[in-house]
Amino acid sequence: MKKVLFADTVHPYLEEELLKLGYQCDHFTSKDIEEFKQLLPNYFGLVIRSKFKMTVDLLDLGTQLKFICRSGAGMENIDVPYAESKGIACINSPEGNKDAVGEQAIGMLLMLFNNLKRADAEVRQGIWDREGNRGIELAGLTVGILGFGNMGSAMAEKLQGFNVRIVAYDKYKTNYAPKYVEELSEAEFFMVTDVLSLHLPETPETHYLVDENYINRFAKNIFIINTARGKNLKTAALVDALESSKVRGACLDVLEYEAVSFENLFGDGSSEMPAPLAYLLQSDKVILSPHIAGWTVESYYKLSFYLAEKVKRLFH
Repeated sequence: MKKVLFADTVHPYLEEELLKLGYQCDHFTSKDIEEFKQLLPNYFGLVIRSKFKMTVDLLDLGTQLKFICRSGAGMENIDVPYAESKGIACINSPEGNKDAVGEQAIGMLLMLFNNLKRADAEVRQGIWDREGNRGIELAGLTVGILGFGNMGSAMAEKLQGFNVRIVAYDKYKTNYAPKYVEELSEAEFFMVTDVLSLHLPETPETHYLVDENYINRFAKNIFIINTARGKNLKTAALVDALESSKVRGACLDVLEYEAVSFENLFGDGSSEMPAPLAYLLQSDKVILSPHIAGWTVESYYKLSFYLAEKVKRLFH
């Protein structure tokens, strides 16, 4: 009987479907990497989120591995080219949480535009300040979507009813945009965007892509939404831009200081507060959440559903 190791917690639907296909499913709840290494040679399939980075040395130990299921979109914790060179299928499920990401991105933006965080806190303190919380409207603005994969396209779809101009730039695609999205060159994208929404993977190319130089290339003073990866955006550059009003406000579901597992705020084991983060925490121009844009009841199920369907398609 072929065996699958669940190294992270996912919706039980995936295990239920794998059992129906005849797999034995085992669970590894420890974070002990040495114990994990000892187990790997025994498994045909592996299910992970972000607990372990599947590097060359770990992949070499998986002598029977034929598939790795990553519950979610990002594949930065798997050396995909090396895995594929060894005949290991690398399967993710961005379809599963794209709607959740799109909805939260818009929710955070509306919260920022209408001063809802501050207004809610003030009312709870007995302060009834209508003029001080006068908002701005999304209608009439140009929302620029950077990266038009599953998440970017879902964001565009959700924006259709807001009477905005939706534009997109994707370095690696052409002729991808539906009729309600304008596919622009990079130069055009920088010229017209009012709201920049990031939908990028984490790669060496996208690490700190949005830095001082990138932000200053926009013709207008912009808003920034990041529901992608924390290290796509250089926080120190964002702070400088907020102070100068080049960035009018930011919605951040992810931060560069996150642990690789996304389970803790500080990735280096330190509890010391970086100065840029301290600025964000006190700024009323910033909305923050703890990497939950794809984290809904519905997406939890759908992530496992799409993984199961792909395993069926590839191996059965």
